[in-house]
Amino acid sequence: MQRAAAVLSLVVGWSVQASAATGGDPEEGARVFRPCAACHTLESGEHRTGPSLAEVFGRQAGTAPGFTRYSPALEQAEVVWDAATLDAWLADPEALIPGNRMTFPGIPDAAARADLIAYLEAATVPAGDTPPPGPGGMMGAQEMADLRRDMGPNNRIAAIRHCGDTYTVEVENGDAHQFWEFNLRFKTDSSERGPEPAHPVLIPAGMMGDRASVIFADPAEISAFIEKRC
Repeated sequence: MQRAAAVLSLVVGWSVQASAATGGDPEEGARVFRPCAACHTLESGEHRTGPSLAEVFGRQAGTAPGFTRYSPALEQAEVVWDAATLDAWLADPEALIPGNRMTFPGIPDAAARADLIAYLEAATVPAGDTPPPGPGGMMGAQEMADLRRDMGPNNRIAAIRHCGDTYTVEVENGDAHQFWEFNLRFKTDSSERGPEPAHPVLIPAGMMGDRASVIFADPAEISAFIEKRC
């Protein structure tokens, strides 16, 4: 309870400062941020499809430490992120930096952009401080699971067989799941939150339960782990 009260106090303080600077509401901005959390985190050095947004204010575009998938357009852009440039980017990324790889079309609502910028500014804190919680009290509505710590025998894979057009994935609890080969994706996560080496995990996907992803710790494990057997 004491820690929760302390965090709330920090959030209130940041909210007042951010609101004064941008005219936006950080609490509303946290809700606007929810779709962004699929591709961006607010954790320093923790990247997803897009770069971490930690300490984005004052940073030159295309320079987030450790992110290696920038488009040449972002890397060559002479843009420094502040309230004005973020507003232009969020309104229309292609107009601000033509040729970038951002698939996001933009937020037409100026008030929603101001709220999101206020939230991002509130989350831009010096290293070692505690950033404000995101939507739902977390760093993002789509916080990714820890594939090393959180996975149990229903998800940890014991064997994978391929026969014809079908993969059979056996998990540690003894269950065997069959997938049409087009519906099973093989991915890697080499981060600290990824699976243990040589211990891939099965993550369900899709609304119908007919799709899934197998996550390996290293690309070299993929072909070595799959057995060609009917």
